[in-house]
Amino acid sequence: MAEVVEGGASSHDVQSLLSSPDRDFLIRNNGDQVKVDSLKGKKIGLYFSASWCGPCHRFTPILAEVYNELAPRGDLEIIFISADEDEEAFSGYFSKMPWLAIPFSDSEKRDNLDELFKVRGIPHLVVLDGTGTVLTDSGVEIIREYGVEGHPFTPERIKELKDQEEAARRNQSLTSLLVIKTRDFVVSSDGKKVSVSELEGKTVGLYFSLSTYKSCVDFTPKLLEVYKTLKAKESFEIVQIPLDDDEASFNQSFGSMPWLSLPFKDKKCEKLVRYFELSVLPTLVIIGQDGKTVHPNVAETVEEHGVAAYPFTPEKFAELAEIEKKKEESQTLESILVSGDLDFVIGKEGTKIPVPDLVGKTVLLYFSAHWCPPCRAFLPVLTEAYEKIKAAGNALEVIFISSDKDQTAFDDYFAQMPWLALPFGDERKKSLSRKFKVRGIPMLVAIGPTGRTVTNKARDLIMDHGADAYPFTAEHLKKFEEKFKESIKGWPEKLKHPLHEEHELVPAQRRRYTCDGCDEEGEGWSYYCEECDFDLHPKCAVKEEKATENELDEDDEAAEEEAKKEGDAKEGWVCDGDVCRRA
Repeated sequence: MAEVVEGGASSHDVQSLLSSPDRDFLIRNNGDQVKVDSLKGKKIGLYFSASWCGPCHRFTPILAEVYNELAPRGDLEIIFISADEDEEAFSGYFSKMPWLAIPFSDSEKRDNLDELFKVRGIPHLVVLDGTGTVLTDSGVEIIREYGVEGHPFTPERIKELKDQEEAARRNQSLTSLLVIKTRDFVVSSDGKKVSVSELEGKTVGLYFSLSTYKSCVDFTPKLLEVYKTLKAKESFEIVQIPLDDDEASFNQSFGSMPWLSLPFKDKKCEKLVRYFELSVLPTLVIIGQDGKTVHPNVAETVEEHGVAAYPFTPEKFAELAEIEKKKEESQTLESILVSGDLDFVIGKEGTKIPVPDLVGKTVLLYFSAHWCPPCRAFLPVLTEAYEKIKAAGNALEVIFISSDKDQTAFDDYFAQMPWLALPFGDERKKSLSRKFKVRGIPMLVAIGPTGRTVTNKARDLIMDHGADAYPFTAEHLKKFEEKFKESIKGWPEKLKHPLHEEHELVPAQRRRYTCDGCDEEGEGWSYYCEECDFDLHPKCAVKEEKATENELDEDDEAAEEEAKKEGDAKEGWVCDGDVCRRA
């Protein structure tokens, strides 16, 4: 039973919390039984997890490392509460855990704990103190952030650690970034230890890298070239922050590098990922000679400008931006599509079409691949728009730029397209991907008749407006905006809806969508939540809004009740990033 204690924290009787009428024990993965009353006075972590949950699989080894380090102290136990659907899955997953568990057979207790602690996503870790009082229900975040240092997981300890972090940010130095209590060095590729103190006073690049990730593999040679140039004449160093899971891959990659690195699987690696709020790979953080952050990621600039990006200061970036602006203003179709002897694209049967023949047309650069499901879904939409635009007599061409794995896949996919392409494996793909910052596919870039870039959002425009999106210019798109504003006159500017209470819904242009209220197709516009990709027909949204004012008739009430039943029937889990949540 739970009761409210001073400070608002929930307190539980551990015996009744973890036992059942016919069970007073927990189990180990070898089948041994451990009496619940033996846990009296210990801190207890209730670990809600499941074998089918990817984020759980990534977190469990982290938790196990912390548990194994703290277990000898004798004041902590963790209890696995499984969300698995069968005993075989439970047993296989539990076999990797060094702690206790609620038996899989006691599904009623597992469900009760799930409900009691309001578990909406896994992995989830609730920590109780020796009296059964809840210390935190954010155990996963605390373990990820602080590891063993988070012990004893009290609010006071977490505040102390946060205060230390804030102080470290204010007084940031290479030492605070790279040193831990048990290590004050970085390593070279030949295994030598180099004291972090030797790097003080230098400009240092922290290179977050994953040796098997293609973008890192492609970037490393360029960075190597820049490093060698700067190392020869500047006080500059690079420290790699390896994010590899496989030591052999890391050793093979780092073994030929001339720069330094944190050791493989060093605890600082994950901490630095969070510290710099890493969101993309590769990332190259620049730390100035004073130990302060000069720039959070110069990888893209190094890729584009090489050594000219040094010393990576705001003034240098402003200078480079001005150069880029002038390049954009003088851009022509030939300047982006011609490279040496590569002055053509291909049609069917490999026919070469000179790039100058396309000058004066609107050209769409279509970055895509057959292995990519969203690309295959977008292809018929683009094909329909292309054929309509061409049929209207407009000067348009599309050039397919492939990310396929081999020539056969390229040929099979290109055969479905009525337009042109760069040859498979063409070296121009790399420069075009870099220039237009292609981070995902499909991507569609519109180049106007003058050769200047019109938009890199042409895919969205085609999806929203089809052939009517042509010629993709800002002036043309204003017409859609004016038409949209006219169509929503008299409708609420925003509203809350019982089917989506998390966020307000606002009118948004939506070419085609499925209404999340009635499951019917819609087009033109909807009441939309971009964060959750949630659409409602205007009539559904306003009807439900009136319902909240008690203006529903009996048929509407019955329909609402039926919708609730359907929602229950569809309840499941959605995994995203570090957590699996109830859908």
